[in-house]
Amino acid sequence: MSANTPAAAAPAKSKKMLIIILGVVAVLVIGGGAAAWFLMSRSHADDEEGSAAPAHKEAPKVAPTFLPLENMVVNLADPGGDRFAQVGITLELDDAKTAEQVKQYLPAIRSGILMLISQRTSSELLQREGKEKLANDILREVSRPLGFSVPTERERARAAAADKEEDPEERPRRRVERNPVRRVLFSSFIIQ
Repeated sequence: MSANTPAAAAPAKSKKMLIIILGVVAVLVIGGGAAAWFLMSRSHADDEEGSAAPAHKEAPKVAPTFLPLENMVVNLADPGGDRFAQVGITLELDDAKTAEQVKQYLPAIRSGILMLISQRTSSELLQREGKEKLANDILREVSRPLGFSVPTERERARAAAADKEEDPEERPRRRVERNPVRRVLFSSFIIQ
């Protein structure tokens, strides 16, 4: 019997060791799975909070309303007065309600746009920067009757310089209403 006792003790020790190893592996697997779940749920929560925050600040995304204006033919301010531009403009607006408001002021808006274009030379309007400046000026002209103001390049530069000089904590928060006239788009632009 003494010969059987050492042989029986060896399998008992190996069974205990096997159970301990399996227990440690199980704890590591469960702990790793729990850590992975925690990190994944945390990153999803951050994503949901990140995407939800701007949704509360901005209005729901809706398709814009486009209001095409009749083509305008304007004499340009070139020396000799023999150059003219034919310009087609489409306004990108927030909604149909804004389009109706713009239509009420259309004669004044068209007059202002004609005045703006007639002050430009063909060399100005042939450059991309000239067209972009004209689009910004037209945006200002369209927004004015609706009660919104669009700052000029010079005003934006002054505001940026003033913001840099002021302490951000002392600066009062300015609430600016969103202009319902989003953009000015050129549907045609011919200079002769």
